[in-house]
Amino acid sequence: MKNIKEMLDLGTIDEKIKILESLSFSNDEEIIQKIISKLDDENIQIRGEAFSALVSNENEISNLLIENLDSQNKNIRGYLSLVLANRNDSNSIPEIIKLTNDQSSMVRACALGALGHLKARQAKEVIDNCLFDPNLEVRKSALQAMIYLEYPISTEKIKEILKEKDSELERLLVNVKKSGPKGI
Repeated sequence: MKNIKEMLDLGTIDEKIKILESLSFSNDEEIIQKIISKLDDENIQIRGEAFSALVSNENEISNLLIENLDSQNKNIRGYLSLVLANRNDSNSIPEIIKLTNDQSSMVRACALGALGHLKARQAKEVIDNCLFDPNLEVRKSALQAMIYLEYPISTEKIKEILKEKDSELERLLVNVKKSGPKGI
């Protein structure tokens, strides 16, 4: 185990990737913790392989993943919310909801994506609140989550969103259910 952790820290990119590929079946808490830490690696391939190893791990590691949602590292918080969503872990929804108030816009956007993927009906209010987040990418993620959950948006809110004059927001709005007299 010491050799694995050492290689994940000091090995070449190819060595790290090969080790991460072999760890998707591990249930060793220290190893899982090390894989989680690689979600903040400077190399995107390493981050992707760590993500994949955690998603494909069929062991009961959800509690450890959920505990790490309060990491000091924004990449770990954001990517873990997506890992949990890809693992279809509905038990993580209350903790992911908390991330919609995170100081990092990247974490907020990831959390909204995760909630949409998980079809988190109990998150409707927080998702709705994020439609007017100061960050454009967060607003797009909130809108996409509303679409996944098939939640209607009022005509007034749609008009307010359209003021942004963003083509992607406009494209997303085409797929939104409208509420109000005609959309009830």
